[in-house]
Amino acid sequence: MGKQLQIAVRVTALTLLLTGLAYPLVATGLAQVLFPRAARGSWATDESGQVVGSELLGQGFHDAAYFQPRPSAAGKDGWDPTASGGSNLGPTSQKLKQSAVETLEKLKAENPGAHGNPPVELVTASGSGLDPHLSPAAVLWQVPRVARARNVAEERIEALIRSRIEGRDLGILGEPRVNVLLLNLALDRQFGAPARTEGAATRRP
Repeated sequence: MGKQLQIAVRVTALTLLLTGLAYPLVATGLAQVLFPRAARGSWATDESGQVVGSELLGQGFHDAAYFQPRPSAAGKDGWDPTASGGSNLGPTSQKLKQSAVETLEKLKAENPGAHGNPPVELVTASGSGLDPHLSPAAVLWQVPRVARARNVAEERIEALIRSRIEGRDLGILGEPRVNVLLLNLALDRQFGAPARTEGAATRRP
């Protein structure tokens, strides 16, 4: 019995050493060498060099001069990186349907110059609530509002969007997409930051 206990303790200690200490250190070290920027959080900075977020995590923008991301159910006010998750409401939920209707009405009211209905991703939250990307179609749908708020021709905004489209990974994985935070930062760099207005977003680049 004593011998078996000794063997069990040794195996446990060795397993803890390998999987709890050695493996994390090696994986972290390799990540720092091979992908240093991503390993440190892929921080995004504004023109002054100030960190304003991570390009891997979505954040809310409510100012008309910025592109808005997908709705978020992560945390009380959405886009909370410590509370990643969806609403857990199913397709038969009346609460989910009502929320979608309200979001759709709000989008149409805020985007009177947009063409047609908004893409469905602007009405529904992602599973994580922190999706940093939108499809090109969802970004382009918002162009009239952003162009009007910044007093910039729509064609110039569209050209900037098309220059920020990310292709499929390895040419086959995923879909073309636009990082909303990086796009909003590019807007400020190219056209200047808009004047702050009453009720503007607390999160902004």
